[in-house]
Amino acid sequence: MSKSAIIVGAGPGGLATSILLASAGVKTTIVERLPIVGGRTSGIEAEGYKFDLGPTFFLYPRILNEILEAAGTSLQAEVEMIRLDPQYRIQFGAGGQIDATPDVARMERQIGRIAPADAGGFKRFLDENRIKLERMQPCLESPFMSWQDLINLRLFRMLPMLRPHQSVDEYLKRFFKDDRVRLAFCFQSKYLGMSPFRCPSLFSILSFLEYEYGVWHPVGGCAAVSQALARVARRLGVEIRLNEPVEEILFSGRRAVGVRTAQERLHADSLVLNADFARAMKRLVPDHLRRNWTERKIAKKKFSCSTFMMYLGIEGQFDLPHHLIHIAKDYEKNLDDIENRHVLSDDPSFYVQNASVTDPTLAPKGHSTLYVLAPVTHQTDNVNWAVEKDRFRALLYRQMAKAGYTGVEQRVRYEKIITPADWDTRYEIHKGATFNLAHGLDQMLNLRPHNRFEDLDGVYLVGGGTHPGSGLPVIFESARISSRLLLRDLGVDNRLLSNPASPVLNPQTLKAA
Repeated sequence: MSKSAIIVGAGPGGLATSILLASAGVKTTIVERLPIVGGRTSGIEAEGYKFDLGPTFFLYPRILNEILEAAGTSLQAEVEMIRLDPQYRIQFGAGGQIDATPDVARMERQIGRIAPADAGGFKRFLDENRIKLERMQPCLESPFMSWQDLINLRLFRMLPMLRPHQSVDEYLKRFFKDDRVRLAFCFQSKYLGMSPFRCPSLFSILSFLEYEYGVWHPVGGCAAVSQALARVARRLGVEIRLNEPVEEILFSGRRAVGVRTAQERLHADSLVLNADFARAMKRLVPDHLRRNWTERKIAKKKFSCSTFMMYLGIEGQFDLPHHLIHIAKDYEKNLDDIENRHVLSDDPSFYVQNASVTDPTLAPKGHSTLYVLAPVTHQTDNVNWAVEKDRFRALLYRQMAKAGYTGVEQRVRYEKIITPADWDTRYEIHKGATFNLAHGLDQMLNLRPHNRFEDLDGVYLVGGGTHPGSGLPVIFESARISSRLLLRDLGVDNRLLSNPASPVLNPQTLKAA
C-alpha cells in the first residue's frame, strides 16, 4: 500500500514538497485556505493588471531546477525567465546611486563613481564569498535537529570564514570603506526582514548570489513560478484542494494522523505544515501537545519586520529600472524606528518594481504596473493602521518622487494597499511579520523550529519559519530537507535521501535581457 501525506498550505515550500513526495510515489494532498496557489508568492490580478503579492526577486534558480528535475522537467521548460542587467538600481538618500551589474568591470566603474577607493573590493568580495558559499552549502542543505548537529568538523572549519560574531555590515568593511557601498551589498538582509547592522555576516552570500547567479524575472511574475509548480504537481497526481481552510489537526496521542476541514476529515501517514509557523501553532495545535514551542515561548521569540505595500496600475510608463531600491538618508534611524522603537519613519526607505519595462504581459497596452514596498514595524500597539494608512500612503507617494516617479498619483488607474494589519488578519501571518521569525544567531540552525518538527510526531515543516530560513531559494531548500526526512521516516527508498549534486542551472539556457 502506498504511503500518503497531507500538506497544509500551497505556498512555494508546500508546492515544491508535493512535487518531491509525489515523485517518490507518495500519495499527496495539498489543502489550501485561499482560492489560489502560492501563498505569499501568489499574484493579484485586477482590471487587466498583474502584480506579485510578495517576492519579486527570483534568485539562485539551481535549487528549484533540481526539484523540477525530480519530476522529469526543468525550470526553463516550465517558466520563461529573463536575467536582468542591470539587476537593480540602488539610490542613496545621502547621495549617489549604483546600477548593480554582474559585469565586474562595469560594476567596479559604478562603485568608483561614488567611492574610488572601494572599486577593487568588488572582485575580492566575489572571490571570498564564492568559497564561503561552497563551504556553507552542505550546512544549508542539511537538517539541524539538535546541538549535536552543530558539533562537526566541517562546521568548525567554517567558523573563521563565517565570522559569527560580526554583522554583515561589519564584515563588509573588509572590502568597502564607504557606508553607501556597503549598503549596496547588505540591504539584501531585507530578504530576511533584518537590519544589516544585526544580521549575521554569513548572509553576505545573499548579495553574492545576485552577482554570481543572477537576478531573474519570471515572465508573468514570481506568481507564475507558483502556478507552474502547481501544474507540475497535478501532473504527478497531487490533489490540490483550494478554498478549504484546515480547522484542526487530528491527533492520536502526539502523532498527527490527518486534518479536519469544513468539508471533511482527511487522514494520512505524515503531515507537512506550510502555513505561517506561529499562526499555525496557535490555530491548529493545542498548547498542551507542544513542548518547545508553547504559546508562551513563541511570544518571547523575535519576529521580522513587516511591509507596507502599494500595487498601482498606471496609465503610461516610466523609463526607470525594473527594480529600484531607495535607501533613506539616515538609514540607521529608519531601521531603529522599525526594529526597536516600532514607530513609522518620517523618511522611510522604499522599493519600487517597475516590471512592465521588462514584461509587457503585466498591464494593458499603454499602461504599466508599479509595486511599492516600504519596510515597517510588525504589528505593535504603537501603530494603529486604521489611523495611519492614509497618511503613510501619501508619504510614500511623496517619497517615490525622490526616485524619479513624479506625478504618479495622477496616473493611477488601479490601487490596492496592504498594511501589516492586513498581513496579520487577512493573510494569517503572525504579527504581520512577513519574513517570519528573525534570523539572529539565537534563532538559526537548530534554534529554529526543526524540519522534522520536534514537538509532534509525524509532522514536518517547510517554509520561512523553519531551517534554513526566509527567501525563495532557502524555502525551496527547506522543501528538499523536509522531504528527505519524511521519506526516510516512511521507509521510502528514493534518491532524495542523498543530498543533491546536480550542476548549477546554466544561465545560457535561459533568456537574457
